[in-house]
Amino acid sequence: MELNKKGLKERQQWLDKGYHLSDYDREEVAASTRKKPLWIHFGAGNIFRAFQANIVEKLLNEKILDRGLIVAEGFDYEIIEKMNRPHDDYSILVTLKADGTVEKSVIGSVVESCILDSDNEEEFTRLKEIFSNPSLQMASFTITEKGYSLVDGSGKLLDSVERDFKMGPEAPSSYIGKIASLLYTRYRNTERGIAMVSMDNCSHNGDKLYEAIHTFAKKWAENGMAAPGFEYYVKNKNCVSFPWTMIDKITPRPDASVEKILNDDGIEGLDPIITSKNTYVAPFVNAEECEYLVVEDAFPNGRPELEKGGVMFSDRETVDKVEKMKVCTCLNPLHTALAVFGCLLGYKKISEEMKDEQLRKLVEKIGYDEGLPVVVDPKVIDPKEFIDAVIHVRFVNPFMPDTPQRIATDTSQKLAIRFGETIKKYMASDTLNVDDLTLIPLVFAGWIRYLMGVNDQGESFERSPDPLLETLTPITSKLSLGMEDDVEDIVGDLLHNEAIYGVDLYQAGLADKVVGYLKEMCAGTGAVRAVLIKYTR
Repeated sequence: MELNKKGLKERQQWLDKGYHLSDYDREEVAASTRKKPLWIHFGAGNIFRAFQANIVEKLLNEKILDRGLIVAEGFDYEIIEKMNRPHDDYSILVTLKADGTVEKSVIGSVVESCILDSDNEEEFTRLKEIFSNPSLQMASFTITEKGYSLVDGSGKLLDSVERDFKMGPEAPSSYIGKIASLLYTRYRNTERGIAMVSMDNCSHNGDKLYEAIHTFAKKWAENGMAAPGFEYYVKNKNCVSFPWTMIDKITPRPDASVEKILNDDGIEGLDPIITSKNTYVAPFVNAEECEYLVVEDAFPNGRPELEKGGVMFSDRETVDKVEKMKVCTCLNPLHTALAVFGCLLGYKKISEEMKDEQLRKLVEKIGYDEGLPVVVDPKVIDPKEFIDAVIHVRFVNPFMPDTPQRIATDTSQKLAIRFGETIKKYMASDTLNVDDLTLIPLVFAGWIRYLMGVNDQGESFERSPDPLLETLTPITSKLSLGMEDDVEDIVGDLLHNEAIYGVDLYQAGLADKVVGYLKEMCAGTGAVRAVLIKYTR
């Protein structure tokens, strides 16, 4: 059994092994797509293959769509050269379910793969053809939040971007420069609009994409490298839109246990590769069963009926509500709580933590009791049902190899949005009382205890990367197990830090609780567990 056109002609072998196969004529779909493309996606990674490509696969099988997806890769060309094309753009999706079962599907909805390389005339010419086609309705992106940045870590303009500003749209070298060039090609060749849809997991993602592309349009117009009308075209929502989206689906790195399942089925050529850019990619992708994609319905050239594949379309305000629901109350805060205490208690998997009675109660109370009362219901997703899925389906999934150590990365940058927004709503409420918050301040205390780099057994552990570690560890190094006095003197200034917590914890009336919890957790070995037992009853 081989994952390519030739191998999939032996359909019965695949069906006998329990694989879901395409029910459409892929050659016909590919021809129609090449002639009149609907959707091109930039970023050939796991989330795309597990989510967007699977949506289109379902709609092709149901005869709702008659054209497939084109994927383009602009960061790591080897993904296309060494993975997509050798497998004729087929991939395998293994859905990992919380009950321990798997579902195996061959995904054939990607019918063309391209390389976003302006130095490769053949590849870039093909992309220009796609963007010049009036039928194209949307270009979507999963290139990570960093992909939209035109500056480096110090705020300095990237050399490639600066060069592209001066040289114009003919042969840009920066990622966004290439995208802006393709959009300029569309501007010059058709009057039809297009939606540029960021599907990256970052707040107000459409604005980030717009700012990047508009900057190019403006600079090129100023430098006489593009027609003045191009900037207006990018700014005009009736021509080019940049919808906000909220996406949520976990697609971990391809796992060896999943590879073994597929090898045992007799599939050949499944070996993952590590590219020269250190990208780990395999012919299969493993993913959780839960998935959410909410999209602002702003498509100037129309759009596919993706709502029939589970995509939720709404207005911008609703997308923002869903984003806040996920990030500020119903998912991300629970993840951070498990990360902090998981590291202190020596856990290596989030799913294992959920078997711990106190940790399970911790996230239940933070989600249902402290977070849910301030959530603004976005209507398209029920907040309580969302938390239900997080706690009872997602976090407990034994296949998900997520670790508390990974989730604990950059915690200092996360607390303000993941917990601070909830505290602010309590402070502003006429019906809620900040004094009722018990476990959110416990997480703050737990994080400071975590920064000591000593677990609940008194053993040293390696703290996860965080940009403030060098600032914070000299403070927390003054704490020690068995300490009863001086805790507030040591951490008091830290509790005033609004940049970390989103609020001044003294002004919010929570500092005393945080100090009290921290004192209890510094009492000695086993004190963290004792505190969790005491406050999660």
